[in-house]
Amino acid sequence: MTQRTIPVQINDPINVRILAVSEDKVQGYRRDPIGEIAERSGVELGVVIERLRAMLEAGTIRRIRQTLMATNLAPGALVAWCVPAEKLNSAFDYMSGEDPFSGHVVLRSTDKDTPGSKYKLWTTLKVPLGYSMDKHCRYLMSVTGAESYTLLPAKKLFALGVGHVRRREVEPGARTDGPGRAMDVSVVELNDLQWRILIALKRDFAPEELAADLWSGRAREAGVSLDEFHRVAEELNERRVIGRFSTFLEHVKKHKDGSVVTKYNALFHWAVAPGREMDAGLEVGRHHIMTHAYWREGGPEFNHVNIMGVAHGTDKARVLEHKAAMDRHLEEAGIAVTYTNVFWGGRSEIKPSEISPIAYRDWCAKVGMGPEAMLE
Repeated sequence: MTQRTIPVQINDPINVRILAVSEDKVQGYRRDPIGEIAERSGVELGVVIERLRAMLEAGTIRRIRQTLMATNLAPGALVAWCVPAEKLNSAFDYMSGEDPFSGHVVLRSTDKDTPGSKYKLWTTLKVPLGYSMDKHCRYLMSVTGAESYTLLPAKKLFALGVGHVRRREVEPGARTDGPGRAMDVSVVELNDLQWRILIALKRDFAPEELAADLWSGRAREAGVSLDEFHRVAEELNERRVIGRFSTFLEHVKKHKDGSVVTKYNALFHWAVAPGREMDAGLEVGRHHIMTHAYWREGGPEFNHVNIMGVAHGTDKARVLEHKAAMDRHLEEAGIAVTYTNVFWGGRSEIKPSEISPIAYRDWCAKVGMGPEAMLE
């Protein structure tokens, strides 16, 4: 008897319907997130589970997890690193493989020499509340040979999503009818029970865990009843520390069939006049192509840019068309841009930053230092 082959390609019609929802449309904590994906995609629940399992096993999907609003759980920043060329790849390897608190690790370049071009390694960093990002970065400098770094913490968040499959068809300039919204990045404090449930909640799902009854195993892992798990998770959702239930595609590396979700990963920089940062961020955040948009202060190293955002695409010229449309939109909105730039992503490793204080203490022991050495 011939075994049925389950399609795992991102362009399979059923997979497109599932992924268009599952990448970034299931916001917050849901008791039955897979059921919601089935309902919103119009695909039968059993088929959704079968396809998600198959795509995860094939590597089309690199992880499935409940995301957290990490900006509200731990101090964090985008970090730009200046690393000697001969140490760039080894620094990348260390930060992506050995530092659980460095998340997105990307080598970036510009089309011409500009302010900030010497910063070719970019990471995201989270450290638990009470610990020092500066001290953590200085430790990373000591083991990677980096010459300097610049911390770029977010002051406001204007866009946060994935939706690579959905965004492939977005036209330049497509945006919401009204202004975007700003999200705060203030850190909340949690008790031990809340951390225990969050740690179980956020762990990646293995293929065999994907089922209609998604959370019972995680409740056991946290040592609580399912009702208690739901209660605490929903309370944390109200406190805005829960992100979305999401399938993360392997969006730069080639899939087994040779396809890629995206090829170009662009970090856009804009400098606007002091006092117009909120206005500019709300306008940039309206554009559907943007996966992330923040108010970050770049300082003189980056020609005083203060709005940054990320967009992806399979064609470089098309990505630049999106950027030009946003530039025109800012001009039409009466927001003068004094400087702008694009940092193109190359080699990249995308993983969630660890945020647990328990994990941070364990990491300190692993690298041979006392946690007190890393306190603020």
